[in-house]
Amino acid sequence: MAEVRTDGAELEFELTLPVVVVGAGACGLVAGLAIRSLGVEVVVLERDAVPRGSTFMSSGFVPAAGTRFQRAASVEDDAARMAADIQGKNHGQADPAIVDTLARRSGAVIEWLADRHGVPFELVEGFLYPGHSRLRMHCTPRRTGEELMSCLLNAAEAAELDVLTRARVTTLHVDDRRRVRGLTYQRPDGVEERLGCEALVLACNGYGGNPELIARHIPAMAGALYFGHEGNRGEAVQWGEALDASLRDMGAYQGHGSLAWPHQTLISWAVMMQGGVQVNLHGARFSNEHLGYSEQAAKVNAQPESQAWNLYDRRIHEQALRFEDYRNAEAAGAVKRFDSLQALAEGLAVPLETVRGEFDAMAAAADSGQADRFGRTFEPAHRLAPPYFAIRVTGALFHTQGGLEVDTDGRVLDRDRRPLPNLLAAGGAARGVSGAGDDGYMSGNGLLSAVVLGAIAGETAAALAGAP
Repeated sequence: MAEVRTDGAELEFELTLPVVVVGAGACGLVAGLAIRSLGVEVVVLERDAVPRGSTFMSSGFVPAAGTRFQRAASVEDDAARMAADIQGKNHGQADPAIVDTLARRSGAVIEWLADRHGVPFELVEGFLYPGHSRLRMHCTPRRTGEELMSCLLNAAEAAELDVLTRARVTTLHVDDRRRVRGLTYQRPDGVEERLGCEALVLACNGYGGNPELIARHIPAMAGALYFGHEGNRGEAVQWGEALDASLRDMGAYQGHGSLAWPHQTLISWAVMMQGGVQVNLHGARFSNEHLGYSEQAAKVNAQPESQAWNLYDRRIHEQALRFEDYRNAEAAGAVKRFDSLQALAEGLAVPLETVRGEFDAMAAAADSGQADRFGRTFEPAHRLAPPYFAIRVTGALFHTQGGLEVDTDGRVLDRDRRPLPNLLAAGGAARGVSGAGDDGYMSGNGLLSAVVLGAIAGETAAALAGAP
């Protein structure tokens, strides 16, 4: 249980550092790199033996506007357009100042990581994710969060950023003004150690791995499959509550409606955006797949056995092979191939007349240019043709999007919206930009907050600790 003790003024810490960061996922590592770049001493504390976090389990796509990668691909984009897209997807429910700041800083942070720290970003081309009006997803060559984490860990090593693993932070020690004076962390053998700090950055993600907090704040996903890092236990939320911090949008989360079952491999939503569809186990479509993969999780889970089939064709299959997760799914036997609709219906044990009716309806929508019964339009170029491919999927909770309310500098705010003296938060520990529910999440929002707000919080922490 995360704890806050008001004994910070009385304790003597054997070692006090200018800044401590809790969590060595993408957020914590980027925050640490930002602090180091300003010449301030910092340590990143990580509970696991190997830093991974939610980033490791993601696709590793970071949205950014106005980058040289976009310009090289003749993509015209800017912060205002990106901010408008984010607010459009979340129905205007996010803090506009935070959205504007993240959009404005995003391009520079991506280029800083690429040019100074050697992260080999490239622009994802070929399709738009739901809500995005421009190509702005930046990824590493293998298009996996695992590779992004490897690149950031390499950058941390090159920058001589101290990362202490197997260090689970249990307690914050504060004074009577709620200034964090230090913390206690526990080693695997149970030994506790204390460390003082001038500023503290919480980069320890959300609470998806805490069933009690999920049941309290997101009852619709209580008992749902959780496909996030098990270490996301909500310590930041618990510490914040103890410090009377403001918590916002606690019902917000990122789901995903395309997790291969039972293989539990993420299937990119690019499959849907390039013409694929989902049908339930009776062969019937049940939604507009282009609205977003987050809200699709609940829609898939509402189907019989909480499962669906992704249906697509060879064109999409060949494009999906660019994603390592998809190649892994194929190697595991999740991808099924059929030469005709009849063979598909027989292989999936669904009524042929139902599947044929869905394909006829999609063809009619493509021919007419009109939206179908779910409000989705189909491009003639995306008409599905044999051979067909199918993957059985389920919906899952990936990570929470609500958390500690912060200002545009990453400083945690109390319930009166006043910044706490030296506590900062970013990534999943902080309130995100996805609104209040599951349908405001726009692709990349999680890593946008982790990477860009992580860099901002790092800069602010360094300044609070007396950076020159």
